Amino acid sequence: MSFSQQPPFSSSTATTTLEPPIATSLSTIHPDILQSHVLTRLDGLSLFSAACTSTELNSLASHRDLWTNICHSTWPSTNTPRIREIISRLPNGSRSFFSESFPLTTGLRANLQRNYDYPSELISAVDIHYKNKPIFSKVVETETSSAWFLCSPFRIDMLDPKDTCRTPIPNSGTEETCHDLAGDLSLSWILIDPTRLRSMNLSSHKPVSVQRHWLSGEVHARFATVLAAGERGSASECVQCGIVVTCGGGAQGGEMDVRGVSLQVEDMDGVFLDGEGSLGIFSAGFEGKKGMSGSREIEGRKRYEMFLGRKRERKGEEVEKGRDPGHAVRVFRGHGFFLSRVISLAEINFSPNFSRAVKGGEGGDQKSNSK
Repeated sequence: MSFSQQPPFSSSTATTTLEPPIATSLSTIHPDILQSHVLTRLDGLSLFSAACTSTELNSLASHRDLWTNICHSTWPSTNTPRIREIISRLPNGSRSFFSESFPLTTGLRANLQRNYDYPSELISAVDIHYKNKPIFSKVVETETSSAWFLCSPFRIDMLDPKDTCRTPIPNSGTEETCHDLAGDLSLSWILIDPTRLRSMNLSSHKPVSVQRHWLSGEVHARFATVLAAGERGSASECVQCGIVVTCGGGAQGGEMDVRGVSLQVEDMDGVFLDGEGSLGIFSAGFEGKKGMSGSREIEGRKRYEMFLGRKRERKGEEVEKGRDPGHAVRVFRGHGFFLSRVISLAEINFSPNFSRAVKGGEGGDQKSNSK
């Protein structure tokens, strides 16, 4: 038996079929599909970029539900009653909040003066992620109008001294933990003025340094935003809004707890600003320009290293001139702490209940300490 072979596409049988061109215009895609299956998969920056490409996408990307979901997924702390109420009063809701709270603050007004109408309250919305999963989220309200707040060194603590937060962060007991946290830990600290509906992010997103304490073994991850605040040549020409996350506990090979999350403001002399000085920085920062020339972590680290360099230069200049203002302030504060302890002991010694407390044994000591 013989078989006649013929090429499958011989000249006698080959046919050419021309498919109609596939339309690629966005107008051919139903808006519901774009909004439900495309735009919902974008993060905030990508959604902003998409909104700039066409009028149609700008309209679809302006829906409040999209930005509400983005804010809640980026910062779980925004899904709390107080923050939701503040966002609801913004002109464009969550979209306005994201545009103010996501980028870095790049600059303040020159010649900072202490004549701002300071906010009577600050709200801190803090979120910590480990390997892109939330491990800590909290909102703290701080009253700022009291004389004690204005005159005391500024500090906001997100955890009480005895509180801790369980995390999946492993404790290797070596420097490997610090190395891993430098890449796997991220933090957002959004500071909000609820009266004037202003906000800014004080975090570098990724740590600018991670170190293990030589004595306690705790790991300190530092995040920072550097702001140009005061007059050129002054100690407050640049200030650091430093955020320290303290992790510890857990045996080697176990999991660590978050033991502290705090914010302070430090000038180039190494002096921590008081409440009034910090409010001046924040009030100007709310009005400052915001943006990024690169990624947040790269830009944040660059500014932090610049701050450390300026700080070293300033210290060298002051040493050459034979004076160190930062040292004088630290010595003054040290003497002030010593005098406060002396006064406290004197008050106890001259208290009419002192001798009775000593004679009372253990119970007397407890009564004296509680007083």
